Amino acid sequence: MDELKGRVAVVTGGGGGIGAALAEAFAARGVRLVLADLQLDAAEAVAARLRAGGADAIAACTDVTSRDDVEALAVDTVRRFGAVHIVCNNAGVATFGEIATSTHADWEFTMRVNFWGVVHGVEAFVPRLLAQGQGGHVVNTASMAGLVGMQWLGIYCASKFAVVGLTEALHRELKPHGIGASVLCPMIVATNINENSVTRRPAELRNPGEPLVPPAAAMVGSTIAPEEVARRVVRGIERKDLYILTHPEQRDILKRRWTRQDQMFEPGAW
Repeated sequence: MDELKGRVAVVTGGGGGIGAALAEAFAARGVRLVLADLQLDAAEAVAARLRAGGADAIAACTDVTSRDDVEALAVDTVRRFGAVHIVCNNAGVATFGEIATSTHADWEFTMRVNFWGVVHGVEAFVPRLLAQGQGGHVVNTASMAGLVGMQWLGIYCASKFAVVGLTEALHRELKPHGIGASVLCPMIVATNINENSVTRRPAELRNPGEPLVPPAAAMVGSTIAPEEVARRVVRGIERKDLYILTHPEQRDILKRRWTRQDQMFEPGAW
């Protein structure tokens, strides 16, 4: 028997990219879906495609930077489906540039979406998962930039490191209750995050002369499809993995980071 069939999942950023791929993967397993996105038409297009294939899916216009919006999403999900079991706090934006030349608007925009968006999802849904007593799983989307600091991605790294730490703590807290928590840390995925990060940025937080597509020179590694990320997320939920990684080259990068830390305990360094 498929343990995912009939469960209810909420996916923020569900109108495209990784979020849409997650929805497809969940729908294939019989999961009922709420696709939340700031652009309702994009989320509705994904939901309509899933319904055409026989899935039970709806769309919701949600601004994850608004605690009230995310709380309303939780209330409406439970009202519509009676419960919620899988929460994917997936909405995110990318910010590029040197820390020294970044603006306060860069910090505020990035943290509002990447960090506070996850916090709002945790605040709205985790108490409901606990109260239901039906198990469940929370997936927070971070990045490889949440595990290793990278030049040109300082603000982005800060937001994603925060998500990693939050999820590590949440994993420990929820495990005794039979609820899983995973942090998704991909490298480059074939999505429109760069373009969306500019077009969805509030006018009051835009910088003069901001390019349509931020420079991505700092990003290295292979590019994989969102569908491959979604496959690994579903597997991670089934196994209750804490970390969900996506690229083989991540292993050596993480080893180098650990080695630098471990060397600081050598007698000469200590």
